[in-house]
Amino acid sequence: MLTHYDLMLPLLKIMQKENKTYSLREAYNELLNVLDCSDGEKNATLDDGRNIIFYRLQWAKTYLKKAGLLEYPQKAHFELTELGLKLDLNKLQKVDMKFLSQFETFKEFRKIGVTTITSEKKENNNVPTSDNEELTPPEIILEQSKLLKEELSNELLSLVKANTPKFFEKLVVDLLVAMGYGGSHQDAAQAIGKTNDGGIDGVISEDRLGLDKIYIQAKRWENTVGRPDIQQFKGALADQVAKKGVFITTSSFSKEATESAKKSGIVLIDGDKLTSLMIEFGLGVQIERSFHIYKIDQDRFDEDNF
Repeated sequence: MLTHYDLMLPLLKIMQKENKTYSLREAYNELLNVLDCSDGEKNATLDDGRNIIFYRLQWAKTYLKKAGLLEYPQKAHFELTELGLKLDLNKLQKVDMKFLSQFETFKEFRKIGVTTITSEKKENNNVPTSDNEELTPPEIILEQSKLLKEELSNELLSLVKANTPKFFEKLVVDLLVAMGYGGSHQDAAQAIGKTNDGGIDGVISEDRLGLDKIYIQAKRWENTVGRPDIQQFKGALADQVAKKGVFITTSSFSKEATESAKKSGIVLIDGDKLTSLMIEFGLGVQIERSFHIYKIDQDRFDEDNF
């Protein structure tokens, strides 16, 4: 059965030839025309009914993006980057871990699922090893779940950025309500995006009784949030004699901005934290599959307990 690595080179060749933006379904349909495999392999499915090639194509796409060869120009679509277009594919026999590891962004990505002991063994012995050979089965599941969460977070952030500022305001409302703030959803919706008062985008109740208020700054930005932005928000809080403020952005915060916020008690939520909270509170995501790891209940076999 073809692995996700087996799909990468033919995918790159198709995309270089056509040089256009693809949806996953479009890429899958074109791949089926060039893959050297049987109809049985093309139609094979996982236990849950999903087509194996289609499923592994998603991971092929993810790995190529992490290597900087693909990018997502719009929601649910991808295309080659300048680096991907310049690759001399005629010199390649296959795309594998060794090939992808020449790209720094991919090496950073792989650190999520590789333990320090395995990395050290590779460096010291200079022999190929499995990323998982030093891990117990439960540890493998844990490491791979981190990898899945990282990719899910990236996909979520891309979707959020691709939407409108109005969508982002509603997303902030939904998240805060899911976290237990704002009283009712209607109250929270009325609070966000209404004030526009000197750097404040909204005021929301900390609890259902409205005993305390939290002042919100929500920015769907690409550029890094700097210290001046925090200073402006800090000044707006002072004007309102406010004690609590939260600055939410789809981008990131500079070191100076983070230090300034700490001194003022302002909570910062960047793009990574935002998507982490979305996953934690089930916003914009759904459970695809769950596993239970069982162990022996020793008390059940202790005669003193009978």
